[in-house]
Amino acid sequence: MRSTLNSASVAGALHNRGAFRNARNRANITASAATAGWHNGRDGGNGWWRHGNGGYGWVGPLYWPFAYYDLYGYAMWGNGYDDSFWGYGYGDIYAGIFAPYGYDDLAGYMPQYASGNPSDVGQTPAASGAPAAATDQIAQMCGQDSRDIAGLPIDQFQQAIQPTAEQSAALDDLANASVKAAQDIKAACPSDIALTAPSRLAAMQHRIEAMIAAVQTVQPPLEKFYGLLNDEQKAKLTALGNDQRQSNNSGDTTGTLSANCGAAQAGVMEWPTAEIDQTVHPTDAQRTSLTALQNATTQAADLLKTSCVTNDPLTPPARLASVGKRLDTMLQAVKIVSAALSDFYATLSDEQKARFEAIGPQRTAQLETLEVAPTTSHRHRYGRPSVEQIIRRLMYPL
Repeated sequence: MRSTLNSASVAGALHNRGAFRNARNRANITASAATAGWHNGRDGGNGWWRHGNGGYGWVGPLYWPFAYYDLYGYAMWGNGYDDSFWGYGYGDIYAGIFAPYGYDDLAGYMPQYASGNPSDVGQTPAASGAPAAATDQIAQMCGQDSRDIAGLPIDQFQQAIQPTAEQSAALDDLANASVKAAQDIKAACPSDIALTAPSRLAAMQHRIEAMIAAVQTVQPPLEKFYGLLNDEQKAKLTALGNDQRQSNNSGDTTGTLSANCGAAQAGVMEWPTAEIDQTVHPTDAQRTSLTALQNATTQAADLLKTSCVTNDPLTPPARLASVGKRLDTMLQAVKIVSAALSDFYATLSDEQKARFEAIGPQRTAQLETLEVAPTTSHRHRYGRPSVEQIIRRLMYPL
């Protein structure tokens, strides 16, 4: 995983901040980073929690990589330029409950130390005397707070609309608000690795709340700036958006917003009733809480589905307002599931909690085996299975 994050393709892309504005570039980065621990990072990112656009909602401990760019790209330029924002939904809540990562996988996202001493993992760089490695790349996905990167394309706006002095002042206020919004989202980047389902949903809630705060920061100055434009200037801004969409996608779009809105892979996000029964062995009392949790996830999925937009709003203020409503709904959905999950989790013994947390990694291992095993060429390509893989196959036969 560290090798992948420090590779020329990923590390180079992470330092090319201008490339972040392209949704496909961001999807490629998250695909490499999210699944780097499997198939030696060679499978191209085919994890079960993958989004329809090829990206991932979870990269190790980080929920919603490139959150600011997803929000900003759609709000400013609309569908066809960047609709990755709308790929987030129930599938991410499901992946938060049944995380695909085990502890050994997540350890790869922790700082590395020159001593090589396993006891150093989890300590601060200062404690061991060596700098962090992979966490620098993860931090790049959390957001940027510089005016040049996080701010609006001021020069393009000015050239397109030739603003008056009053409009220029409003544009500056909007740019400053944009930087503040990026800072809020970056501050929500996790500093610790969440190892339990309740803590992962708490991390989701914290990040979504930061995005809501960012929208609330940008919305008033955006509405003020757009309201100062005359019809001719608004038309030029729309034309600039069309140019941006064409250059970003080369005429290729990823589909309608309704089709991309939090769509889960068929069959993959079904509730793992059989796995829970076989591994957790819930008591009758625990099963009551488990049923309540399953009902809560169904309610959350329905809530998110009904909040998907069917028509793309035509102006930046309207699109940002639509983003804000979607985030509010996502926060509500996470809170519904989180409350039920906490109730169920509290009834489990330590042994049952460990077995519950192992369901996601077991599914990942099983799907990885299916992808690797079919042909001799695949077995040769990825080498002989490790001892851990052999044990997993014996313990959890397909």
